[in-house]
Amino acid sequence: MRKGALKINSRFSGRPSLVHPQLLYYSHSLSALISASQTKTPHSKMKLRALILIPLIFFSTLIFLIDLTESTQPPYSCDSSNPSTESYPFCKTTLPIHERVHDLVSRLTLDEKISQLVNSAPPIPRLGIPSYEWWSEALHGVADVGKGVRLYGTVSSATSFPQVILTAASFNEHLWYRIGQAIGTEARAVYNAGQATGMTFWAPNINIFRDPRWGRGQETPGEDPMMTGKYAVAYVRGVQGDSYEGGKLAGHLKASACCKHFTAYDLDSWNNVTRFGFNAKVTQQDLADTYQPPFKSCVEQGKASGIMCAYNQVNGVPSCADHNLLTKTARGQWDFHGYITSDCDAVGIIHDVQGYAKQPEDAVVDVLKAGMDVNCGTYLQNYTKSAVQQKKLPITFIDKALHNLFSIRMRLGLFDGNPTKLLFGNIGPDQVCSKQHQVLALEAAEDGIVLLKNADKLLPLPKSKGISLAVIGPNANASETLLGNYHGPPCKVITPLEGLLGYAKKTVYHPGCDTVKCPNPTIDQAVKVAEQADYVVLIVGLDQSEEREAHDRDHLYLPGKQQQLISSVAKAAKKPVILVILSGGPVDISAAKDNPKIGSILWAGYPGEAGGIALAEIIFGDHNPGGRLPVTWYTQDYIKTPMTDMRMRHDKKSGYPGRTYRFYTGERVFDFGYGLSYSNYPYNFVSSLTQKKLYLNESSVGLPAKNSDSRRYRLVSDLGEEFCQKNLFKVTVRAKNDGEMAGKHPVLLFVSQKNPSNGSPIKQLVGFKSVILSAGEKAEFEFMLNPCEHFSHANEDGSMVVEEGSRFLVVGDVEHPIHVIV
Repeated sequence: MRKGALKINSRFSGRPSLVHPQLLYYSHSLSALISASQTKTPHSKMKLRALILIPLIFFSTLIFLIDLTESTQPPYSCDSSNPSTESYPFCKTTLPIHERVHDLVSRLTLDEKISQLVNSAPPIPRLGIPSYEWWSEALHGVADVGKGVRLYGTVSSATSFPQVILTAASFNEHLWYRIGQAIGTEARAVYNAGQATGMTFWAPNINIFRDPRWGRGQETPGEDPMMTGKYAVAYVRGVQGDSYEGGKLAGHLKASACCKHFTAYDLDSWNNVTRFGFNAKVTQQDLADTYQPPFKSCVEQGKASGIMCAYNQVNGVPSCADHNLLTKTARGQWDFHGYITSDCDAVGIIHDVQGYAKQPEDAVVDVLKAGMDVNCGTYLQNYTKSAVQQKKLPITFIDKALHNLFSIRMRLGLFDGNPTKLLFGNIGPDQVCSKQHQVLALEAAEDGIVLLKNADKLLPLPKSKGISLAVIGPNANASETLLGNYHGPPCKVITPLEGLLGYAKKTVYHPGCDTVKCPNPTIDQAVKVAEQADYVVLIVGLDQSEEREAHDRDHLYLPGKQQQLISSVAKAAKKPVILVILSGGPVDISAAKDNPKIGSILWAGYPGEAGGIALAEIIFGDHNPGGRLPVTWYTQDYIKTPMTDMRMRHDKKSGYPGRTYRFYTGERVFDFGYGLSYSNYPYNFVSSLTQKKLYLNESSVGLPAKNSDSRRYRLVSDLGEEFCQKNLFKVTVRAKNDGEMAGKHPVLLFVSQKNPSNGSPIKQLVGFKSVILSAGEKAEFEFMLNPCEHFSHANEDGSMVVEEGSRFLVVGDVEHPIHVIV
């Protein structure tokens, strides 16, 4: 306790709070002045009221300043030192949570119930329940973007990991889990320090990066449904305090993760179409094997405690009003036990923008009956009571939502007494921005950065003391750009320029353009700088002015005159230059790829607070790059495809090219999974350990195979879970590091077909492993495949099927044939 403070009882929990003597003094003085003003003449009253303003302003300011600096306890209910709480069954930790919640909800008035249905839930003083904020953000680090966390005071920053799209490029599940762990720990530390009013974090974003123009694609793990699902599982387990393998959560949550945006949300603002009014027309086939699988994994395997429903409609029904989506699918088929929140103001637009609901009350009824629990916004606060009064909404639907909401707060330990004395209570401010977490942020950036070109082994550069370096480009010294979006104040930021200065003291910097929009580049000056240096590093790309929430791109080229800057500098340089692209989405850099004066190209996403160090280490050979692209990089022609067309499969008749590496048939700059290294990694299949035929005609179910127009198939549902598990099989891959450096890189295993039919993918990722090999080292790696999962696709009805015919297991440029017999 700070010296000079007095102990009094807090309003809501009975726990002690700190009150400075100055506050007591000014409160007494203010009371005296107010009393005096009530007995004076009108003229003297006016004077006194003016005098009242002076201590009132000071009083308010002092409270604010003390709030910034004073160490406080986190808000909670059921303080054991408060005798009144002993009589409440909802405070008894020996009872099951569902009984405690039932007791709590039964004590609430209708007005109190309605007040809890919005993200900023007010306190219920008579029951000792403090306010709660459902909206907090932790996409790639604890952020103060939402209302639930404030990063000032004892904790003024948090570890800013790379933006998700770059972390995904590591294809490393254990790395994703450790990042989730670190975020969950820092979240709990901020709460324990009294700087959070909620522990529900609205991440991860696991929508499919379907179109390269999408401004929020940077927030996602990329375009592959299986990989996105695995990212979701790893992140959620880490944040919520589960083990890496899962299954050890036991109900208690370190923090709550929320899978968003459910579902088929991947357009923000394109060609006068916005996410608020967009009706995503999605086939059952695409829903089944593209849009839904990440959410299914997030719920079933990750055990996420939250889901966010999206703004858009899907096939004419608003996502937040879709009973089939929220209740039948998520809660019914996937056994989801958690809360469902709307995106912010997503309830209001159901009436105000989409016109789906005739009256505001109808929108309230639609979402609560569909299975949504809490509204980010005020629509439920404004219209729920009138919906009840109009007899449109039975109170049982309100109670059901409150049960889901208070269950999460109890699982977080917020109704068990002082949380600092409970599980996770020993997590303090020293665990925010810890050395361990900052090292992890660096590791994530190092492992995600992708080497796209390295002609004549230009990289790594020599570590000569006399080397001179020109660092040119609008992103070379842009610290904010490194962080992407949805970030809080980072522990510290090292820009690429600062990182490179650590290796080359003779470094000259020129931005080339004032911003990435680059309308008026200072090419002549940049060229002069380039001409004098031994090596040139160009650092260009995008930032949040080009791609962000509510802003999709309208082209795939580098903005403004960046390409002109690149070409001019490359032409003037003594040696081929190194080009670094910072971006979330893919960019058509065909000109640079084909330019012999550009020797090396690196994609660094938005690499977070340690991004500058990671880039410098790769450029100078202290780290061997191994990242692989998590999205296809398309050519500019792709923008002819409307963003509003949700179809994944290509269509020969109409010339529709399809989307993502699984179905796209057009030209591309770089493929999904592409990435080079300073080492060469030859692969081969260990034939003696990898089978060549897969028999699916021996199921005990005995149902005959079905015939489509072109080939026989079996429904996965007919094969049954037991049969599928019994027919798991191993694929063994041998890899060797042929380089002179140790290297860490992902081994990606695909299944492909030469002539896919009936909507089968051209190619499908079925497994990946991050491996470390010393120079010259060989090793074997096993992949366990499930024929029902890894050899299936959705038919037009949305049912998963396995077709008969030839497939190829593919790793690198090596293929292994395997024939499926049904």
